[in-house]
Amino acid sequence: MKVEKTKLEGVVIVTPARHGDNRGFFSETFSTRAMEQAGLPSTFVQDNLSRSATKGTVRGLHCQAPPHAQTKLVRCLRGAILDVAVDARHTSPTYGEWVAVELSDDNGSALLVPAGFLHGFITLTDNVDVFYKCSDHYAPETEMSVRFDDPDLGIDWGIPADQATLSGKDGEAGSMAEFSTPFDLHGGPRTS
Repeated sequence: MKVEKTKLEGVVIVTPARHGDNRGFFSETFSTRAMEQAGLPSTFVQDNLSRSATKGTVRGLHCQAPPHAQTKLVRCLRGAILDVAVDARHTSPTYGEWVAVELSDDNGSALLVPAGFLHGFITLTDNVDVFYKCSDHYAPETEMSVRFDDPDLGIDWGIPADQATLSGKDGEAGSMAEFSTPFDLHGGPRTS
């Protein structure tokens, strides 16, 4: 398993080995042992699968507040996405900064997004399946979001904002300036 750091502490790209032959390939996509040996979180309690029919579909930017904050391990099983993590940790030196990583069925990579970060993605192809592991169960009462096209964040999604396909909820999300972060520097509950 290859682990690549990003500019945001804790957000890493995880790429499992693929063993191929004339039939195709085999890949161990998740191993508690390998994650622990790499010093990465390895306890997940919920798996999610989203399917997006059209290129330009945006899901995010989302997070859950403590005590149900989630670490996510995100992988694209079919098609391709641009996966984005935004630092939402109070007093972090990289607060409000973001990374974007292309995940696809071709590259087999996953993005580990720790608690304390907003997460979202845009589909780069039609017919996209995204699978992600979560460290806590879905708790809608703790859901928070920030608008994907917030000019203060300046995320390059690769398309004009008015061409993105959004849910009604994502279209109504507020700005990062209005976001009252619940996270401390370590992704836990903010105390000040």
